[in-house]
Amino acid sequence: MDVAVLEIGGSHVTAAVVSPGTWQVTEVDRAKLESQATAEVVVTQLADAARKLPLANGLAVALPGPFDFGTGVAWYRDQGKFDQLYGFNLGAALGNELGVERLMFMNDAEAFAVGEWTAGEVRGVERCVGVTIGTGIGTAFLADGRVLREGGTVPPGGELYRTTYAGKPLEDSISARAILRRYAETTGKEAPGVKEIADQARAGDTAARRVLTACFTDLADALKPWIDRFGVTHTVLGGSISGAFDLIASALDFPASATKDTEHSALIGTAAHYLRTP
Repeated sequence: MDVAVLEIGGSHVTAAVVSPGTWQVTEVDRAKLESQATAEVVVTQLADAARKLPLANGLAVALPGPFDFGTGVAWYRDQGKFDQLYGFNLGAALGNELGVERLMFMNDAEAFAVGEWTAGEVRGVERCVGVTIGTGIGTAFLADGRVLREGGTVPPGGELYRTTYAGKPLEDSISARAILRRYAETTGKEAPGVKEIADQARAGDTAARRVLTACFTDLADALKPWIDRFGVTHTVLGGSISGAFDLIASALDFPASATKDTEHSALIGTAAHYLRTP
């Protein structure tokens, strides 16, 4: 059974069909999403993307939190995206708009990790963790491909961003904004983005390389205790910053690799979760 999947980001929505078994992803459409628009506009744009998919078997959706994935209610506030959806039942609105019987939501970081376990860097690994780094940091701890969110071996909710590091929220040390801020403090110059810092580091800029190494050393220090507690044997990095992996691999003192494609993995993971959820 092919699965219709939407992958929702802060500025785009990707509609794709995933074929189980081969895990082939056929991208049907990638459209701009006005995430700061009204709930009505967001629902319309998502529905327009979904209608390009075969919906007879329902729809699986990957998107970021804070979101109640069981009820479909959005709880975004001060996220720079979807702020007008706070308290809004996106599941009910989208389901009504599309007329689909089954609609499932999944956290995008968890979808990424499950996708990597299903057909990527940690395929079949018994205990692994997926880490996505972009505007924030997302994590998912997997035991035999299933997400664990509770118990003393994982952070609260399985989400590392809820922890503190050096007395501050972890995302103050490792996230796109943390890297940009540390670069500005170190060099006295503003960088347009993390990609540009990485490009400068590859071109021999020692300050740029030092900033990246420092931020990922903080990540390693924050993540390592949980890796040990959970018994993780491999970590996979995704998100917009995973492209800098060649520069920061030495800062990670545990087995790790970077995804080939974060979005591709999230689509596969969402489909895999959809197929095994009753």
